[in-house]
Amino acid sequence: MEPQPPGRTQASGVRRRRVLGLALGAGLVPALAPAVQPAHAAPPSEPAAALGLRVAAVAAAQIGVPYAWGGGDRLGPGLGFCDADNGYLNGVCLGESTVGFDCSGLSLYCWYRASHGTVELGHYTVAQFNRSAPVERDALAPGDLLFFSRPDAPLHHVGIYAGDGAMIHAERTGTLVARVEKVLDLPRWAGEFAGGRRPAPPAA
Repeated sequence: MEPQPPGRTQASGVRRRRVLGLALGAGLVPALAPAVQPAHAAPPSEPAAALGLRVAAVAAAQIGVPYAWGGGDRLGPGLGFCDADNGYLNGVCLGESTVGFDCSGLSLYCWYRASHGTVELGHYTVAQFNRSAPVERDALAPGDLLFFSRPDAPLHHVGIYAGDGAMIHAERTGTLVARVEKVLDLPRWAGEFAGGRRPAPPAA
């Protein structure tokens, strides 16, 4: 978590995050209710595989876009904000002056854009996890979502699998959307990997 500057309150940050989540259609119900675990995703069909490749291509096109806490929606990069713990770099609020993506904003946008508006994920990591089917590590395909968790921050991060062991993600304030090669071979990410998930493609 980023440090909390003087004068910020937890309550104000939580209220702002909740308002943004509702405005983007995230809803907080999936985070509060027990997750409905769908069956493990089968190998993608030809249309689903093509959709996943488009998701990965849209993600690749965002490389270099700034990270903005709370930023991004179905339409693309958006203005972020700062709450009690996030959006700051060295005590300076960058979120309120940065147009970009946070991790779930990026995955939301890529799936919405690649599916021509037929797959819409919530702008909330837990909601995206709950709305997707589990995928075994050896069955990951481009476009799948990679989730990461720590004891102090369950499901704190999501990235987009780009194929060949790579992930495209928006990591934290002060960084740009980037591609990480062999992500699950890196101790930092491998140690926090909580699983791969595949959003449901539109029905044929």
